[in-house]
Amino acid sequence: MRQWDSQSIIRNAGEKHRPMKKIRIMIIEDNRVLRDGIAIMLNEQPDMQVVATIGTGNEILLKTSQKKPHIILMDLGLKSFKESSVVGSIRKNMPEVKVIGMGFVPTQLDIVEFVEAGALGFILKDATVKEFLGTIRSVSQGIKVLPPPLTGSLFSYIIERAVKEGKGKVASAVRMTKREREITALIAESLSNKEIAQQLNIATHTVKSHVHNIMEKLALHTRLQIAKFTHDENN
Repeated sequence: MRQWDSQSIIRNAGEKHRPMKKIRIMIIEDNRVLRDGIAIMLNEQPDMQVVATIGTGNEILLKTSQKKPHIILMDLGLKSFKESSVVGSIRKNMPEVKVIGMGFVPTQLDIVEFVEAGALGFILKDATVKEFLGTIRSVSQGIKVLPPPLTGSLFSYIIERAVKEGKGKVASAVRMTKREREITALIAESLSNKEIAQQLNIATHTVKSHVHNIMEKLALHTRLQIAKFTHDENN
């Protein structure tokens, strides 16, 4: 399996590509302005051709079968369906099609689910044009690509471990202490730092320190995200 590669984005974007065979692309994005803008940008490239654009999750498999794209750009924020399930269906029925997720701030759980389902790349919607095009070209060549800000981080490590072990559990790839796991479980029960401190018979500032470490290890930013993470891990 090839490793996730962000540096290739910059290298590939600057290279000249043979226009003899264009990369056929389908865009799934519910924001019409963004969808049309991406399509115009891609069609201006000598080695790319947008063969279909879809605003919702309806008839994705049918459209994919009809248009036969090499690459599908899929918005991670669509509300009408569970994206990872669609990616899994596409990869199962049309394994030659490569899927790239798009999002502003994808969570580590979103990324892991997409990787396990078969997605080969991710593009942040605030990426530069050079990074955007480079990601598409890299994935079309079979290279798995994470956005540069995520590569080399714990985020990337979690993905590699979770996929390699095939467990589908992010926590299995993160080394958390027994105390951190206890606090994570209590946060999921909506307990405050003071309540957690009382229950575990430790100082409140110690709880705050553990919460900070938990957020660092899991690449999370709020207690609500910790609670959601715990719920998802246990279900």
